Amino acid sequence: MEFIQKKISATHTFTFNEEYLNFAYKEKSGQGDFDINYADIPTKASIQIEQNEWLKNVGLLWIAIGILQVGYALYLQAPLSGKGFWIPIGILCLTWAVFTKIKYSVFKTEKGNIFVIHDKKHDDIVAEFKSRKKMQLIKWYGDVNPENDLNTEINKFNWLAEQNVLSRDEADKKIAQAELLIGEHFELPGERLN
Repeated sequence: MEFIQKKISATHTFTFNEEYLNFAYKEKSGQGDFDINYADIPTKASIQIEQNEWLKNVGLLWIAIGILQVGYALYLQAPLSGKGFWIPIGILCLTWAVFTKIKYSVFKTEKGNIFVIHDKKHDDIVAEFKSRKKMQLIKWYGDVNPENDLNTEINKFNWLAEQNVLSRDEADKKIAQAELLIGEHFELPGERLN
């Protein structure tokens, strides 16, 4: 499965392979790609906004100059022709700054940051991250490993519940299975003496 996001000069490609995600990006500042296991993608993301601050500030400045010119002309009761010239130019600059603004969800990983553009595909991509992460964690850690000690297995299933990979009931059932299989702290009723 593949998702491609494009906005202005940014193109991000998310290729969902069976075991890992390939994130490729191409922007005016450069291009690259990296592979990452779904389990290594964090659950939480930060928000980053990329916008042309210079264009926004110049637009605001030109609008202010235009308003001052019109206000000064009204104060002097002078003709207004040509006095508001900077207002529409400032509005155009502000409009351009708004339409070129890009909002990202940023998932920070050890291999690099994954930028998901806020567009109509954003929620589908993030849902796919979560779904595949859950499947991979269950595949890797979802069964009782009798070679581990009981505390390790209990901690593992509690961690899977905290990650919302398993429900609390599922985690408790897995812990009970681990107690039966590993049996380190499992005492039979007749084995305890006063």
